[in-house]
Amino acid sequence: MKNTVLFVLAALVLFACTEQQPKLDYPVTKKGDVKDTYFGVEVADPYRWLEDDHSAETAEWVKAENKVTYSYLNQIPYREELKERLSSIWNYEKVGAPFKEGDWTYFYKNNGLQNQYMVYRFKTGEDASNAEVFLDPNTFAEDGTTSLDALSFSENGKIAAYSISEGGSDWRKVIIINTDTKEQMGDTLVDVKFSGISWKGDEGFFYSSYDKPEGSELSAKTDQHKLYYHKLGTTQNEDELVFGGTPEEKHRYVGGGVTDDNRYLVITASVSTSGNKLFIKDLTQPNSKLITVIGTDESDTYVIDNVGTKLYLVTNLNAPNQRVVTTDVSNPTHENWVDFIPETENVLSPSTGCGYFFAEYMIDAVAKVFQYDYDGKMIREVELPGVGSVSGFGAKKKATEMYYTFTNYITPGSIYQYDFETGESELYRKPAIDFNPNDFESKQVFYTSKDGTKIPMIITFKKGTELNGKNPTILYGYGGFNVSLTPSFSVTNAVWLEQGGVYAVANLRGGGEYGKKWHDAGTKMQKQNVFDDFIAAAEYLIAENYTSSDYLAIRGGSNGGLLVGAVMTQRPDLMKVALPAVGVLDMLRYHTFTAGAGWAYDYGTAEDNIEMFEYLKGYSPVHNVKAGVEYPATLVTTGDHDDRVVPAHSFKFAAELQAKQAGDNPVLIRIETDAGHGAGTPVSKTIEQYADIYGFTLWNMGIKSLTEN
Repeated sequence: MKNTVLFVLAALVLFACTEQQPKLDYPVTKKGDVKDTYFGVEVADPYRWLEDDHSAETAEWVKAENKVTYSYLNQIPYREELKERLSSIWNYEKVGAPFKEGDWTYFYKNNGLQNQYMVYRFKTGEDASNAEVFLDPNTFAEDGTTSLDALSFSENGKIAAYSISEGGSDWRKVIIINTDTKEQMGDTLVDVKFSGISWKGDEGFFYSSYDKPEGSELSAKTDQHKLYYHKLGTTQNEDELVFGGTPEEKHRYVGGGVTDDNRYLVITASVSTSGNKLFIKDLTQPNSKLITVIGTDESDTYVIDNVGTKLYLVTNLNAPNQRVVTTDVSNPTHENWVDFIPETENVLSPSTGCGYFFAEYMIDAVAKVFQYDYDGKMIREVELPGVGSVSGFGAKKKATEMYYTFTNYITPGSIYQYDFETGESELYRKPAIDFNPNDFESKQVFYTSKDGTKIPMIITFKKGTELNGKNPTILYGYGGFNVSLTPSFSVTNAVWLEQGGVYAVANLRGGGEYGKKWHDAGTKMQKQNVFDDFIAAAEYLIAENYTSSDYLAIRGGSNGGLLVGAVMTQRPDLMKVALPAVGVLDMLRYHTFTAGAGWAYDYGTAEDNIEMFEYLKGYSPVHNVKAGVEYPATLVTTGDHDDRVVPAHSFKFAAELQAKQAGDNPVLIRIETDAGHGAGTPVSKTIEQYADIYGFTLWNMGIKSLTEN
């Protein structure tokens, strides 16, 4: 759920025409008599049967709901026009930064409307125009629903292992190939989940997974993550269990990575999405013991690099905004840590490459980067191309080239080559996209939430927009899991802006924009802060005449889907359209599905104590839909293969809304088939989805044709 963060932003909008609309003929959703008892309180769960993703009855319900949804969407006159514009602007060449493995230089590329990025390569030193296709994920499945996930090379670059996702599932298969011949080596590894691929030299690699759950692999609980080692030339059932699997100590998330010098295996183990234990193992010594760096999960700490036995750690232990410390493997516990890059008032996200450290700081959600040497001396502040977000500034220690990408809400991501000796940046590749950033502007504002906290928000719109309260506006938020929303360009947002739309992103508490304290201020019994921050953002946009309640849509995905569900049930008068995507909407049962129990750091669970149960029930969207209330036009979106936030959340919420909606605003659910939580979704499906979202949103705001904007 954490990594998840940028594909999961998919927004869905609702209809609110000026004239009264006829009531939709929703499918009849039967009610069961299931009840649960929490601390003596009985809670009905009439739609529990929709949790059964193997049920033919559930499948029929999905078909019936989609039939109503698409019958409605098909009546929107400019839906096809939106799809054509999305396709047109999306159709430009997208090329990633090059990286070297063995004798080859590799890069990712999409020619325009390909469903999945392809991997190309050319012999290092030769002209890139001679590049050949190395991997083409578009051939993995006819409909483009099988995507490439991780790609990792052995030390000499002669072997590669890559993972694939089928139908958007978090479960992966891992395939090993000879990079010279591109032929598969050995068997395909199966049932791999939430895993990287980290090579030990050229011998084999480490990966993580769960035991295959009993029952449905899409929804059954998984809470015992394990780290394995796969040696080349052996079968998967011979793989060595390296860490995890002890009944007395369960870890829901376990990861293993080998240091750049192949000397150490670094293991992280967590019971939740925040906080981890940290261990290290000397790979040069046979049967070496695990060394504990941190034996509790009171901090987020990981190894960023090492020089011999000297470790460089990134940690928020006693440093909510993070710092880099050094210690020695011989005695690595926190009493022996020495500050290398100390904590500051801004959140630190460091990286390494080409023999340097790069300290990226987030200042009011905008990036600044500083370069350090391995003695801790600050070399320079990196001069960035503008105000926005950067990614990259990472490479192997011996690499001689470094690249980074710069973007913001109106600037498509451009790649720059960075000269780490002089500090100069040279434009390497700028996308040729049919969008003119000079026609638009972004401005950052700070507004006041209910309890007086100042919250930043970036508002983007077409230059010359009249602030008359009638501008179609999408307010987006997330507010959880230490995830920071930083400025980035999106083709879909560009089309919204072209239609005269305003796009606003609020940096709510629960995120990571101001460090661990900001995150914690939006968790458990303080989760209402997140909803209050979002409500205050909407009120600001209305007060400043960017929009009004008749032209405001709220959207968010995953934890952001919870945000939308909670706010629309608490303040249904505030917005015209609500777009909860792949949302966590049943807060009493979220922890019983897949890896949901790992989200308890942010949410708490209904089983913790009566206070936590009552708090969760007080805002759980599924449990707070009330009969006789007029809710905004709502488009719920989910995927039938979402095994992170199971679609039953969305099914139940839509059923409750349809049964209790008092007004004429439509309540629809759009259920994508062969799709998961968002990552790896084919371009064709994404375009169709956003044409539906924007069409639904504008139509419900009373806009009869795109020329009205």
